Amino acid sequence: MSDPDPLRRALLRHGWSAGAAGLLAGGGLLSACGERSANANANANASAASSSGGTAATSATPAVEGQPRRSSGAVHFGVIETGQAGNLDAHKPVGSGAFRGWALYAKLWEWGLDGLPTLALAEEAQVNRDGTEWTIRLKPGLEFHHGKTIDADDVIFSLRRLTDPALASPYAAYLYSLRRDEVRKLDDRTVRIPFAKGQGLVALAECWMSWGGIVPVDYHPVTNVVGAGPYRLKSFTPGQRSVFTRFDNYFKPGQPWFDEVHIHDFADQTARLQALQAGQIDIAPGIAAEQLQFLERDPRLRVVASQTDAWQSLDMNLSKAPFDKPEVRRAFRLIADRQELVDRVLQGRGRVANDLYSPGDPVYDHDIPQRRRDLAEARRLLAQAGYPNGLDVELVTPGSKAALVFAQQAKAAGVTVTVKQVDASTFTGPNRAGWTFSTGAGVSRPFLLTVQQHDGPRAANNKTHFRDPRFGELITAALAQADLEQRKALVHEAQRIQHDSGGLLIWGFADVLDAVSTRIGGVTPDRTGFAAWRTDRIWRLEDA
Repeated sequence: MSDPDPLRRALLRHGWSAGAAGLLAGGGLLSACGERSANANANANASAASSSGGTAATSATPAVEGQPRRSSGAVHFGVIETGQAGNLDAHKPVGSGAFRGWALYAKLWEWGLDGLPTLALAEEAQVNRDGTEWTIRLKPGLEFHHGKTIDADDVIFSLRRLTDPALASPYAAYLYSLRRDEVRKLDDRTVRIPFAKGQGLVALAECWMSWGGIVPVDYHPVTNVVGAGPYRLKSFTPGQRSVFTRFDNYFKPGQPWFDEVHIHDFADQTARLQALQAGQIDIAPGIAAEQLQFLERDPRLRVVASQTDAWQSLDMNLSKAPFDKPEVRRAFRLIADRQELVDRVLQGRGRVANDLYSPGDPVYDHDIPQRRRDLAEARRLLAQAGYPNGLDVELVTPGSKAALVFAQQAKAAGVTVTVKQVDASTFTGPNRAGWTFSTGAGVSRPFLLTVQQHDGPRAANNKTHFRDPRFGELITAALAQADLEQRKALVHEAQRIQHDSGGLLIWGFADVLDAVSTRIGGVTPDRTGFAAWRTDRIWRLEDA
């Protein structure tokens, strides 16, 4: 049968990936002071998350029935490993190393299915009024894989290791205001963590938990790979396979359920799909939408679809013409037919976005009107900016169908978009923040972490070069505001500035699709997009 979509044929002919960009490991963000049950903002946060749709998630098949139980043997995962082979470092994961971290390491907080952190190794986490000091207390009786009791010294060691300039972890930037040399132990289970005044980091849970595995003071990422996660390391062959065995003293009673976890590395989606169909692996996280037609016909497999805040974008560099003019940025946002992009690029597996990320966060401003296509207004804005006859612009991508779809859409506004494909290593290389116009994506995380990664005043990956002074003031104030309602007001004003003059054209949110054997239970829809990564939740429905 011929393919009705000429763009899809062109993509396949040139070897492009038509699927959504692969999701990076990470997590979401806490909306208030550490843990929803640990402070006075707890009920407000929970109700806000519910009213904003923070727990929305769907599955392509009915939920698997049955109760979790011990399962003999191993569960086999297949992950895509391109470029540099992954590692086992808790605080500087490379490639698929972050996936292995879900088996190896436990943290003070972990992600709930609603995308907000909940306490894990910590039994209590409190922040002071101005967000400059956190006090964290561990649960009693916690243990590492090699038998050592987890104590305050290990928490301090882990935090200092993550932020050690010698390690040069890219994630240390999110703890930018940490007074690293003043972290202190109050007793064997309690740690006090100070931050610089005026730059407080109320969002500690959000910023630390994605890469904040707690490791012992004798930890080494090669010679002594020890954590407190559901599985302990048995063997690791970079680029091929990792094997982990059940940790009987995991902090969640009864879990994990399998004897072993095997993680197999694959070079591409096709090879992994073939292994899944052959029964060589049980779970394939983050499949491409184009593979659904093969999976849905196989009665041995099911697809779990999680409605997430994982976003797809076109990124405009405000430091370069023509995007240095706000009228041009507004015009391009009005050119986009967002529903067509969702339908064609995401195969309908997603929803329309409004140029803002993190809609599941309680601080998100849902009163900002949805931006819709308006070609007449787009032409007027372009003429006002000095482009009455339209303009030409190059759109750089490592291989996104969104680039070709948008190029077609732009013709109707008199804009010629020339799509330039580059390989992934070039796209993310030294010039990654230098492209004038490029495709982009972000994982499903709450607002305060996302803004620090993408377009905030200290953003580690600011491709848009958006640096609005008032926006920066609002973000800094929000990071130091412990009260949810006051923080929400600050974020709302900041988001209206983003929506009006920012450089991110966020057109859609992608569902995350995981392929799972029908003999595996415990993989359920998950707002974070990491449904298949939760190795401690998975069990076998029937013994082999």
